[in-house]
Amino acid sequence: MNAHLPDALLREAVQLENTGRVAEAIAAYERLLAGHPALPDSWFNLAVLRRKAGQFEAALAAYGEALDRGVARPEEVHLNRGVIFADHLRQDAAAEGELAAALTLNPRYVPALLNLANLQEDLGRRDAALETYERLLAIDPQHCEALARYAALKGVTSVQDPLVVQLRAAIVRGGVGAADQASLGFALGKVLDGCGAYDAAFDAYEAANRASRASTTPHGPRYDRRRAEAQVDALIAAFAGRARRHEPGESSCVGTPQPIFICGMFRSGSTLAEQVLARHPRVIAGGELDLLPALVREELAPYPASMARFSPHQQAQLARRYLGTLGQRFPGADFVTDKRPDNFQHIGLVKTLFPDAKIVHTTRDPLDNCLSIFFLHLDQRMSYALDLMDTGHHYTQYRRLMAHWKSLYAGDILDFDYDAFVHAPRPAIERLLAFCGLDWDDACLTPERATGAVKTASVWQVRQPIHQASSGRAAHYARQLAPLAARLRAGTI
Repeated sequence: MNAHLPDALLREAVQLENTGRVAEAIAAYERLLAGHPALPDSWFNLAVLRRKAGQFEAALAAYGEALDRGVARPEEVHLNRGVIFADHLRQDAAAEGELAAALTLNPRYVPALLNLANLQEDLGRRDAALETYERLLAIDPQHCEALARYAALKGVTSVQDPLVVQLRAAIVRGGVGAADQASLGFALGKVLDGCGAYDAAFDAYEAANRASRASTTPHGPRYDRRRAEAQVDALIAAFAGRARRHEPGESSCVGTPQPIFICGMFRSGSTLAEQVLARHPRVIAGGELDLLPALVREELAPYPASMARFSPHQQAQLARRYLGTLGQRFPGADFVTDKRPDNFQHIGLVKTLFPDAKIVHTTRDPLDNCLSIFFLHLDQRMSYALDLMDTGHHYTQYRRLMAHWKSLYAGDILDFDYDAFVHAPRPAIERLLAFCGLDWDDACLTPERATGAVKTASVWQVRQPIHQASSGRAAHYARQLAPLAARLRAGTI
């Protein structure tokens, strides 16, 4: 064999990887490693690419080969395996085991400590998470993300608390970038809100949103209202007719779970609705699955214009793929929740793929909802969240689109009103279970006892018994919200 062949194959694989040609890069690494398996770094790179392509089991196998062949920094491999188990396969015990392995190799490995603390939060282990954050901060006292998460988790009762002082000092410390300022600022807002310093909390959240915008580009992302309106127009036009009903045996996979779709605005109670359902013995919480958005990105671009050419064969193929993936991730389940709030944009697609699908639409008081979004550190690509008026505009467009979906599929969409639920849980739960075709189960009255990880900003709220503390929260910020309230009433945003 040509002695230079491995180098040539490696250069080809790296070039394909660097140009974003993921599938071709995977194939190139596989060709290289078939003939030259003793290359741990190439196994590592193959694992990264397989994870990027959604080939999670294959990625784990490649990471395993990298470990077996003596890859440098094996703790990083265990960290990456832990992320796959936690975020993609929902195998939390395996994720925790990988992080423990990383920390056995390197007890001061900060990324593993941060991920472990995050996982402990997701699992509701408050004391363990606090201890892990403290361990991390003892190694790196200036780690901004760890300090932000620690402060938000620990909470304070007074604006004089040392944690408040520490957060304020960290925000203005020299060398702290905009992204870290945003994380610290959202944490500061949360602790100030928690101790009733509402004016100071709002100021902190405003500054945090400015920092979040600045953390991307010099001028930051801007919400384009006309583009948002045009997108809703396009969705309405693409799905103008009622979906046909399901034919027996069509778009099905024998033995796979059936999805229950939960969607609405972010911070509208979707996590709580999911936890209620997760207490039912026939339901598993799937969390914020990326399955529908991935179909839109990878199979249906440009969406929704592509729906004009959407054939029955393609419909059946994509539906089977969705259900097959659901079955792989949640084997043996009767029902799995797909709780992705922004899937409200894709209700037309859901009803095309699954004509009998049930959609739980979570709703909440508009001002409470908009305020809670403004107080949440969302991805900057959701640029509407960085400005209250933009949030209000996004809310009106969401309502316009939901009105269209209800005109088509009213019988298959249930409004789950968060405010009504927390004031009278049992009637709301009875309607929810009946809508989903589930028998009554008393366990659903105690969503705080649901097991498994909760990977949303509501993780600690839903682990408390049902309460009304967040309903009417906007009253604390009536002055700051007055312009938004007036515009929402007038419908002029």
